[in-house]
Amino acid sequence: MNVAKTVEIQTTGTRSRKKRNLWLKIIGGIAGGLILFMGIVFVVNAISNGLEKKKIEPYGQYVHVDGKKMNAYIQGEGEQTIVLLPGQGTPSPVLDFKLLIDELSPDYRVVAIEPFGYGLSDETEKERTTENIISEYHEAVQQLGIDRYILMGHSITGLYGVSYVNTYPDEVLAFVGIDSSVPNQPGMDVQLPLGLMQFLQDSGWMRFIKAVSADPYASLDFDEHTKEQMDLISNQVASNPTMMDELRHLGSNFKNGEQLTYPPDLPVLLFVQSNNENNPQWVPLHEEQAKRSAQGKLIPMEGSHYLHHTKFKEIAEEFKEYMKHIE
Repeated sequence: MNVAKTVEIQTTGTRSRKKRNLWLKIIGGIAGGLILFMGIVFVVNAISNGLEKKKIEPYGQYVHVDGKKMNAYIQGEGEQTIVLLPGQGTPSPVLDFKLLIDELSPDYRVVAIEPFGYGLSDETEKERTTENIISEYHEAVQQLGIDRYILMGHSITGLYGVSYVNTYPDEVLAFVGIDSSVPNQPGMDVQLPLGLMQFLQDSGWMRFIKAVSADPYASLDFDEHTKEQMDLISNQVASNPTMMDELRHLGSNFKNGEQLTYPPDLPVLLFVQSNNENNPQWVPLHEEQAKRSAQGKLIPMEGSHYLHHTKFKEIAEEFKEYMKHIE
């Protein structure tokens, strides 16, 4: 072989190896940096969880349900009682409802209950089926000595609530839904990425994502202290095993309850997001629910799914007016 040709081949091979080695070093550096960053995120999250837990201020009172502690908050001394239940995954139901509670409590006794895995309540290993959840709610209500009440709730309470009022029909005076779920709403058989959600929470990435994202409470009327407390509690309870099990049962709970309706003689008031672009059938589904009640009423409102964050005054006023006219 020609000597010059041989030298050229050797030179080309050397260049290729150098280029390959350079890329390997770059890729290795990026991977190492990513691993280091992930380690820092994990450690910061672990340390922060420990420190933040001490900053959470207690509120409400504990009732003993199924051998565990469930947190309940009571405000107001009205003759009638409202039992207020949260939407799925709301970290601190009591604080989340605080603006609405303040509007209702001058005229009603408001009892906000935090289910297991939420807020300051214990977690539980009992399956998060609708039957277990409403049984625990009912036991909490009994422990508080409440025998007749208005059931009011947000989002998933529309599913649990319809089962609740059919199970305990002699106790519930009326049902009020705040953009509440409908048992036969479409799309509830979707498979959720529970493993990814758990990883993001356990690894600290969820905290990092929250830190670089816009504050969801920035434009709302919560005071700064309440916002801080909600954020602290969210970091503690988000994606805990109890909440994850509730999400795991979401599809089957909807499937098992899809034929349920509110009793025709039960007063039903539904506040519904009118601008739900993801589900054009959202308002018609609630209209159908309201029509099945002899004293049913639907009130559309423009806003987010959490209508009680921005429409709390309107919700309270419309509710009080409605209660004046029901039999």
